[in-house]
Amino acid sequence: MASTAMASTVDQSADGQTPLSASDAHTIARQVWREFVLEHHEARLAELQAEVIRSGDDELRFRSRRFGEPSPHGRSLWISLHGGGNTSAEVNDRQWANQLQLYEPEEGIYIAPRAPTNTWNLWHREAVDRLIDRLIESAVIAWDIDPNRVYLLGYSAGGDGVYQLAPRMADRFAAAAMMAGHPNNASPLGLRNLPFAIYMGGDDAAYNRNSVAEQWGRTLAELREDDPDGYPHRVNIYPDTGHWMGGRDAEALPWMARHTRNAWPKRVVWRQGNVPHTRLYWLAVDGDEAAHGNTIIAHVDGQTITLESDDVSRVALLLHDTLIDLGQPIRIIANGKTVAEKTVARTQKAMIRSLQLRGDPDMIATAWLDVQMPSRSEENGDVQ
Repeated sequence: MASTAMASTVDQSADGQTPLSASDAHTIARQVWREFVLEHHEARLAELQAEVIRSGDDELRFRSRRFGEPSPHGRSLWISLHGGGNTSAEVNDRQWANQLQLYEPEEGIYIAPRAPTNTWNLWHREAVDRLIDRLIESAVIAWDIDPNRVYLLGYSAGGDGVYQLAPRMADRFAAAAMMAGHPNNASPLGLRNLPFAIYMGGDDAAYNRNSVAEQWGRTLAELREDDPDGYPHRVNIYPDTGHWMGGRDAEALPWMARHTRNAWPKRVVWRQGNVPHTRLYWLAVDGDEAAHGNTIIAHVDGQTITLESDDVSRVALLLHDTLIDLGQPIRIIANGKTVAEKTVARTQKAMIRSLQLRGDPDMIATAWLDVQMPSRSEENGDVQ
C-alpha cells in the first residue's frame, strides 16, 4: 500500500505508530482508503467488467442488473445465490439465469453469481467466502457501492448458502434473506447484528426444510428475547405452498432495504462456522485460533470492553472512536478478570493493519490492541 506520502506529512515515525488526535486519525483514515482505492481500482474494475472474480485457482462468474438511482452514499449491492447443485452444469446454468431475473430491488446493482462448482454444496465450500468477499470489496472500490448497504439472498441451494454465509460473514451485510433452503450445520448465533429473514413454503418438506425453518425462527426469537437489542429477524412460512413460493418471497427486498449495516456494534457474538474467518466486526484472531465452533462474546459498555471465550488464547481488538472513546483510558475484562486499564493510541499502523484484513472504508480501525485471554482459573491476563 502506498502510504509513504501520508507518513511524511502527518506521521514522522518510521513505523507509523505516532499517536494521533481523533481529527487527524479521521483525516489519515480517509487518505489511507483513497490510496488503497488508487492502488487497486484498475485491476478491480477490469475483473468486474469481465464479470469474473478470481481468488487463487477459484473463480466466480456473475451477471448483473442495475435499478434506480444511487444515493449520495453510493449504490446498494444485492448478491443473489441460485439453486440447483449436484446436477449437470446445464441445469445449474439455467438456475443461474433464472436467479438473475427472480428479484428486482428498487435501487442498486443486483448480482447473480454462478456457483464455482456443480456439487450439492454449491455455496458451502471455503472458496465461496473468499470469492464473495472479493466481489464485495471490488464493487466498493470500483462501482461506488455503499459498504453499509450490501445485501445477501438466495433460493433453494442458494438459501442453503445464505444460512451458511450470513452468520460467518455477518459484518459484510446490511441484511440477509433465506428462501427455501436448509442450514445443514450452520448456527444462528453469529446473526446477532444482522437482520435475517426466512421465507419458506409450509409444504416444502424435502430435507425437512419447513420444520427446520420453523425451528430457526423459534431459536432466533429466543435469542432476541435474551438479547433484546440483537437478532432482528423475520420469518414467513406460507401455508399450502411448496418449494416454489410463487414470487411471494420477493417481499423480502423492501424489508431488507430498510436496513443499513452497523459496522461498529457494541456487542458481538462470534461463532466460527465450518469456514473459519480471522475478523468479525472489531474482533480479529490469528489463523491458528480460527476453528469451527470457536466462540467469542464481546461487549462495550462505556469505557469497558468485556471479552468471554473458552476457545481462543488471544484476541485482537480493532478499535475506533465510533465504538469507544480512544481519548480516555479503556478497561479490558477478559473471562471475568481485569487485564488492563490503559489508553490505546490511534495510529496509522493500526489503520493499515486493519485495511489489510478488510478492504472496507467504514471498518478501518484507528487503534489496535492485542489481548491475551486468561483461562477461567488464571488470576491475570496480559495485554500488549
